[in-house]
This record gives sequence, C-alpha cells and structure tokens, in this order.
Amino acid sequence: MKISLIIPMYNESSIAEAAVKDFSSYMASTFEDWELIFVDDGSSDTCAEPVKAAHEKDARIRLVTYQPNHGKGYAVRQGVLAAEGDYIIFTDCDNAYGTDAVTRLAETLTKTGADIVVGSRNLSKDGYDGYTWIRKIASKTYLKFIGLIAGFKLSDSQCGIKGFRHDAAKKIFRNCEVDRFAFDLEVIMIATKIGYKIAEMPVKIINHRESTVNLLQDATRMIRDVRKMKKRIKKQEIK
Repeated sequence: MKISLIIPMYNESSIAEAAVKDFSSYMASTFEDWELIFVDDGSSDTCAEPVKAAHEKDARIRLVTYQPNHGKGYAVRQGVLAAEGDYIIFTDCDNAYGTDAVTRLAETLTKTGADIVVGSRNLSKDGYDGYTWIRKIASKTYLKFIGLIAGFKLSDSQCGIKGFRHDAAKKIFRNCEVDRFAFDLEVIMIATKIGYKIAEMPVKIINHRESTVNLLQDATRMIRDVRKMKKRIKKQEIK
C-alpha cells in the first residue's frame, strides 16, 4: 500500500524547510511505501529550494513546479495527477490539522471502503478551538449555505485535508477545471455525479494562521461560482 501526500505551497519560504523536515520524517516513520509531493504554485520566493535539496537525498520527496501562479485548486490537481500512491491525500503546508490526521484519514479510507474521505471540523467537539465565536458562527453558517446551494450534505466541504483512492482521485481531478477558491466544491460535485462513496472524519485545526477569507465577499463569489459549476458539471461528460 503506497501513500502519496501532496502539499501545495505558494510563497511559503518562511515555513518550507520545517515543512519538508516534519512531513518527510513523519512519512518515513509511519508508512513503508510512500511519496511526498510538494507543489510550488508559481511562487516568487525560494520555498522550492528545501524540497530540491531533500530530493537529492531521498527521491521519494518530489517537487512539481511551474510558472505563473494559478491557485490552490490547480496546484492540488497537478499534484494528484503526478501521484502514484494507492491512497492520495492532500493537506496544507503549515500542517494545520497535524500529521495524526493524515494517519487517521488513511485508516478511514481502509475501514469505511469509501472512495473519498473529507476532514470535518464540524464533526469534532473542539474542531473550532482557537476561532473567535463570530468567526466560528460565520464559518458554520457559510458551510451550510454553500452546501445547500451546491446540493450536498457534507458538514465541511472546504476542509483543507482530503484523501482519495487512486482511481477515484485520478478520475475526479482529470475532470476538474477550477483553479482557485471553489475547487473543493468542484471535487465533491464531480465525485457525487460519478457516484463515489464519500465519508467524513473529525479533525481539529492545531496550527492557526490568519485567515485571508472575507466571508461576505467570498460567499457572494462562491454562490456565483457554484451555480456556474452546477450547470457545467450537469452537462459535462466525465472522462
């Protein structure tokens, strides 16, 4: 059983060296067969350099890089399409959910027989620890509203850690077109159309960074994007 872990990054030079060290140490101590893929999404800094140095010592640590910047959705897609693992997982460069979540996600894929496992802060009693009460309420409301518009019942579609069986990952991401903010929703919508089994797993954010999300502004944009995606995916021929 080979595990592929994908880490998208954009201008992450302040944490890239630590991320390479921490994730590679975790993978080597947890899985017998693995690869760690960092995707440099057109960064203007030197965040790719620690990955290149690590690859010279261990070929299981890989780098996908390109210019210019396209967005997180594009970065994750390139990583998934390059991955070779039986299970393909992506998470954030700052290890927001902790490496334990990666282990549990792989275990959940096995135990449930699901094609996709999505992390959920809403399923964890302390999933929103560290959030202000205003941000917590706004985030929960936003997720419910977006799920209603998109037409599915997942409790946390925007969670930054997700895992897939190999064939499901390849088929879903081959058909994805969204490069930026709404890509998580696109992934779930395409998976739902195909008929894949989706499971959720409780997670908690343990490493907080200042959010760049403006819920009011981004919710308006998301509603527009979701409506467009629904129309496109309904007509789309899955390859």
